[in-house]
Amino acid sequence: MARSVTINPPKMCQPMGAILAYMGVHGCVPLVHGSQGCSTYPRYNIARHFRESAEVAVSSLAEDAAIYGGAKNLTEAIKNVKSRLNPALIGICTTCMSETIGDDVKLIAKNALVPGDAMKIIPASTPSYVGTHLTGYDNALRTLLETLAAKGEPNNKINIITGVINPGDIREIKNMLRIMNVKSIFLTDISETLDTPIMPGGHKPLLPDGGTLPSEIVDSANSLGTITLCRTAGSAAVYLKNKFNVPAVLDPAPIGVVNTDRFVQNISKLSGAPIPDEIIRERGRLIDSMVDVHHYMFGRKVAIFGDPDIVSAIVRFAAEAGMNPTVAMTATRHKDFAPDIKAVNSEYSVDTQILEGTDLYEFHKVVKTYGAELIVGNSKGKDIADDENVPLVRVGFPVYDRVGVYRYPIIGYNGSIYLLDQMTNAILGHKYDPNKLHQ
Repeated sequence: MARSVTINPPKMCQPMGAILAYMGVHGCVPLVHGSQGCSTYPRYNIARHFRESAEVAVSSLAEDAAIYGGAKNLTEAIKNVKSRLNPALIGICTTCMSETIGDDVKLIAKNALVPGDAMKIIPASTPSYVGTHLTGYDNALRTLLETLAAKGEPNNKINIITGVINPGDIREIKNMLRIMNVKSIFLTDISETLDTPIMPGGHKPLLPDGGTLPSEIVDSANSLGTITLCRTAGSAAVYLKNKFNVPAVLDPAPIGVVNTDRFVQNISKLSGAPIPDEIIRERGRLIDSMVDVHHYMFGRKVAIFGDPDIVSAIVRFAAEAGMNPTVAMTATRHKDFAPDIKAVNSEYSVDTQILEGTDLYEFHKVVKTYGAELIVGNSKGKDIADDENVPLVRVGFPVYDRVGVYRYPIIGYNGSIYLLDQMTNAILGHKYDPNKLHQ
C-alpha cells in the first residue's frame, strides 16, 4: 500500500548544504535568512559531525515578517555580522519562510552594502521545501561563481568541485595532486575550516583559517578545466564551461579502482602531467588489499544508503571487491544514480535493488527481503543495523555516534583501502567464525 508520509529520510535541507559550501570559503560567514531554528539545526549537525563550532548568523524572522517582510531583519543582520566579524564575504541562504513571503534578497543585500565596501554578499536561493542539502550546496556554489568568477590570464590550474565530502577526503585529493605536481583550486575547501587545529598559545581566530580564497574563486574562470568529485554539485562546472569555456568533467566519485582510475586519467589529460610511479604504487596497494581480504568478503551481502554520488561509487567498489551489493538507496534523486547502479549490475552480474527519492523505512523493508550482512551509510542507519543484527560502517554526513570519521578519506586509492579495511573489520568483528566465512 502506498504511503503518504516519509519515515526517517536520510537527507537534510537546502540551507544545510549551502552553509557547508560557504564554510569552505576563507573569511566567509553564512547568514541564514529565516527563523532562529533554521540556523540552529545546521549548526547542531555540524557540531555533532565535525566536533567544531560553526559561525552561522541568522536574520531571526518571526511572525511579523510574514506580514511586513524580512528586509529589516536581513539588513540588520548584515550590519551586525559586518561590525562583529568583518568577513570578506557573507553567504546568504534563504529558507522556506523568506522564500514564501517573497523577499527580494538580492536587492536587500545590495541596499545593505555601504558604497565602497570591499565585503561581498552572495545571495543563494535555498528554500527547504524543495531539494535537499545537496541542492543547497550546488545552488550556493554556483552563486559564488556567478558573483565572483571573472576572466583573466590562464592560471594552469584545475578546479576541483568537492561537493558534500569530508575534510579527510579533500586532503587525500590534495595529496594526489601534489604527487602529480598539479596546481588546483578547490571549490570549496572545508579541510581546515571544519577540522581546525589548535595552535600553540591556544589562540582561536574569530573566523577559522583555511578555506578557498575569494581570489581563487575569481580565478577559477581561468583554469584548465573543472572536475567534480560529486556530480550533484555539477551545475557550477557547467556554468564555468558555458560562461568561460572551462572544460567540465562530471564523472563518478573516485572511490574504488575504476572510478579513481578515471579521476587520475582526467587530471593527467587536463593538465598534461604524467601519472607518476607513486600514484601507480598506491593503486597497486589497493589491488593488493582487495586480494588480501577476498576470502572474507567474497559474496558478502552489503546494503548501502546515503548521497547518490557516494552510494553509486561504493556499490561499484563493493562489486569490484567481490561483494554482493543487494540494495542501493538515496533520498536525493539524480539522473546518473540509477544508470550507474544498472551498469554495475550488468558488468558484475549482481542484482542491486535501486531505491531513489525514498526513505530508510523503505530501505529497511527491502533489506529484509534481499538480505544484508553489512550496511554502509551514515549514523541514521544504526537502528536498522541493530534490528537486523548486522554491522554498520559509517560513511558520509552526518555521523554523530562515532568520533573522527570526518578525518579519514574514503576517496582515492588510499581512501578506498581504508574503506575496504573498515568493511572487512566490521565483518570480522561481528560474530566471526574462522571455520565458517559466511554466517
